[in-house]
Amino acid sequence: MEIEILARIQFAFTIAFHYIYPPMSIGLGLILVIMEGLYLKTGNKLYEQMTRFWIKIFALIFGIGVATGIIMEFEFGTNWATYSKYVGDIFGSALAAEGIFAFALESGFLGVLLFGWNRVSSRVHFFSTIMVFFGSMFSAVWIVVANSWQQTPAGYHIVGEGLSARAEVTDFWAMVFNPSSVDRLLHVWIGSFLAGAFLVLSVNAYYILKKRHLNIAKPAFKIALLVATISSLAQLFMGHRSADGVSKNQPAKLAALEGHYDSTAVADMYLFGWVNNETQTTTGLKIPGGLSFLIHGDFEKEVIGLNAFNPEDRPTQVNAIFQFYHLMVAIGLALIALTLYASWQWRKGKLFDKRWLMSIFVWSVLLPQIANQVGWFAAEMGRQPWVVYGHLRTSDALSKAVSANQILFSLVLFVLVYSTLLVLFLYLLNKKIQHGPDDDPAPEPIGDGNKRINPFLKQS
Repeated sequence: MEIEILARIQFAFTIAFHYIYPPMSIGLGLILVIMEGLYLKTGNKLYEQMTRFWIKIFALIFGIGVATGIIMEFEFGTNWATYSKYVGDIFGSALAAEGIFAFALESGFLGVLLFGWNRVSSRVHFFSTIMVFFGSMFSAVWIVVANSWQQTPAGYHIVGEGLSARAEVTDFWAMVFNPSSVDRLLHVWIGSFLAGAFLVLSVNAYYILKKRHLNIAKPAFKIALLVATISSLAQLFMGHRSADGVSKNQPAKLAALEGHYDSTAVADMYLFGWVNNETQTTTGLKIPGGLSFLIHGDFEKEVIGLNAFNPEDRPTQVNAIFQFYHLMVAIGLALIALTLYASWQWRKGKLFDKRWLMSIFVWSVLLPQIANQVGWFAAEMGRQPWVVYGHLRTSDALSKAVSANQILFSLVLFVLVYSTLLVLFLYLLNKKIQHGPDDDPAPEPIGDGNKRINPFLKQS
């Protein structure tokens, strides 16, 4: 197998595995802030109890996330030396900012979050919870900024030529606020809120089905449902904004996402389908002119297709990009439908009467994770053949000294180690879930299950 393919597979595997955890920690951090804030507002010990429980889950996710993320930095040097040299100044400033503004903030307050109960005041502990959440958010900022710069470079100039060429920052803030960074960051944040919210929904739906910890499970479920409903609707808006940005900045990627080839034709919007790159045709269920309308507000307006670009300057795995993108969209719509239906049942006072709905929520934890993964696959594969869009090709970014056998050997080791970490994570997570929240000798009830009450107010 070619060195480029092996190197791409290795990096895709490691980053996909790592990306399971940061979104959950960001989303769970938001819910921890809500839960502990409600405890401070109401004084109800049940909110403290659920916060203590989910902090333990958060710590487990954070630890695995850190362990799996470190290895990617070494891969830049071993497999992608030319790339590292080319983007070193750009990535160096962004990753330094992450270390100063994000990781130090998050890890510094994590100790207070975990061990500060009964050692610091409740307000100081709540402040620590907020800081840990902000730290996780800031971490995403700098990673997305660096990745977005590869998609839409700005605030730089090129120094040197050939293998000695490298990008230097000329305007730090133009680099940070490059044309795609804000939309992509909001898209990632909202996806993370969904990942964390559906983890909480899944675990508490399980408790409700098993009739365990109901005094905590039901209000916690409602908190997570509120976050999930708002986030799923917000993601619909941000997804459209992101796609609109891609149409302006990366038209070849948009054409691949929608399987659109002919620049002289209107662009249909496919609900699902299949792309044949050899015959350059797409078949499936479509809305005629739908993509043209979303981009231009006109069903009859032409959209740039893949044929407008030289074959060597456009993605080759068009069908895979098309399928990943449409799977992400389908999951997003399914999450909207699921959360709106559950919210409607909550309003009717029948949310917890439907066991089939709780069963769906138990398994729904997988949906945001799949959507986050395939969304990244579509974005990164759609950027090909460029690693820095329009400047550095992926084939030119490889290390010159590494061999295919070396990459294959390290890939096998990574698969073994990461598989072990996944088994360990699932074992520890299941153990904590089975144990459940620590018992409180005199918990104060929060409402009565299905009653149409405000779950965020203390009940007398």
